[in-house]
Amino acid sequence: MGPFHLSVKGMLAFLPLMLLAFAKLVSTNNDYSSSSDSSQIQKNVFLLAGQSNMSGRGGVINGTWDGIIIPLDQSQLKTPIILRLSVAKTWVEAKDPLHKDIDVKNTCGVGPGMAFANGVMKKDPSFGVIGLVPCAIGGTKISEWVRGTNLYNQLVRRAEAALQGGGGTIRALLWYQGESDTIDYQHAKLYKMRLERFFTNLRADLQLPALPIIQVALASGQGPYIDVVRKAQLSVDLPNVKTVDAYGLPLEPDSLHLSTSAQAQLGQMLADTFLQSAPPFPVLVQSSACTIFHHFVLDSLLRPFR
Repeated sequence: MGPFHLSVKGMLAFLPLMLLAFAKLVSTNNDYSSSSDSSQIQKNVFLLAGQSNMSGRGGVINGTWDGIIIPLDQSQLKTPIILRLSVAKTWVEAKDPLHKDIDVKNTCGVGPGMAFANGVMKKDPSFGVIGLVPCAIGGTKISEWVRGTNLYNQLVRRAEAALQGGGGTIRALLWYQGESDTIDYQHAKLYKMRLERFFTNLRADLQLPALPIIQVALASGQGPYIDVVRKAQLSVDLPNVKTVDAYGLPLEPDSLHLSTSAQAQLGQMLADTFLQSAPPFPVLVQSSACTIFHHFVLDSLLRPFR
């Protein structure tokens, strides 16, 4: 029995121990609940942008939020973790109102973000940690989101901050805006051109040319040109842009903002659309320890054949 045979036999005997150690290392590396630094946790990042219905006015009556939140069914989740990027660009536990420290000039209530995240995790408990990045500001026109404006720059900066430390991947932009552009016909007429340019520029500046975008077609408006803006939204023809239609969902007494129950419905609609159209999940980047161990195992197994 030659030395080559003994080497291979010895390595095969040692293989289960190496695999066990490797599995333990990977498990530890992906233990979201025990990590003390949430910036290092691998997150599925979603950008939330637009105006008041994305920011959330569910439950807001006469400038006061009723405090009623959407009940989240976490029964199927082993480690239900939904995070929010705060105004200080730190990750904190997500809860409504998601935009309370972003859309500070308005009273924020329930938006679609939490219902969306819960809908994704409920249908796919193995999806992983979700990181929501609130960026919506009430009362804003599409012209205030063009490249170079304060809102656009803030969106890009917050998106970049969400990825600091290699802690995640931007999975999609959720966009709900346009009510303010229904007031003036010229704004409504230019809406499609401005919207498509916004989507294209954002993808370029984030260096994500295929970034999935899910936009919401208006349920309401502030002016008489709702149909013009809705037609523009429904006719957007860009790759990886999906449209969820909010028309007909229940509104608050102001006839402009979605109610809390409507936001729950919209969040689920957004989750369903994302899961149906999302590309395969990217392979998470391994830590340096995992990479080194992987190379060690591979080198050990192949050494007798070199």
